[in-house]
Amino acid sequence: MADVLMGPTPEIESSKDVTDLVLQDILAGVLLPGTWLKQIDLERRYKCTRPEVRRALDRLAQKRLVEHVPNRGYHVYEPDGRRAREVSEIRIILETAVAGTIVKNASADDLDTLRKLAVHFDRMVLDGTMLELYEANLAFHRQLLVLGGNQELVDLIAEIRQRTSSAPVAQWRTRARIEQSGREHHLMIDAIQHKDAEELKRLVRRHIIQN
Repeated sequence: MADVLMGPTPEIESSKDVTDLVLQDILAGVLLPGTWLKQIDLERRYKCTRPEVRRALDRLAQKRLVEHVPNRGYHVYEPDGRRAREVSEIRIILETAVAGTIVKNASADDLDTLRKLAVHFDRMVLDGTMLELYEANLAFHRQLLVLGGNQELVDLIAEIRQRTSSAPVAQWRTRARIEQSGREHHLMIDAIQHKDAEELKRLVRRHIIQN
């Protein structure tokens, strides 16, 4: 696995979060999967302090965007194609299974909450950092699953997602795919409002496999 790449150090505004700077370099392919992230190199690259680097790496490790190896350090998460595919298959089974319950349980207030979360995601597309965008996406899907009325299922799916990267990095390399995800959020809400469980299942399946 490669060491961290040391290209020209970018000019960085002091207000910008180091976490998002590292994430942007991961998405841009500057920091490839498997790259070891030496903290001293990151300090120099992003012109920041060691505590800022450590906080950024810890946050990204929580999101499974980087991996912490005890006594060795951090490296960019290496996706396992087989595992990612199987996790997606499990999510499709579980999340489509509660579509009927979601449609049945959703109140006007629930729909309003989902709309606000969907709009927040859209706003993050325009104005937020990539990490904020991921967090907005997770918040929408968690609230959607809460309407299934089974907290154990909500927690189980959250745990299952942690077996792979929690962020659809490969699919979200383009602005078009991000915007499509936002449109799908609103279409899911429309399906719930129209009491169309089959359409919700179809949208959830398409959303998870990112086609």
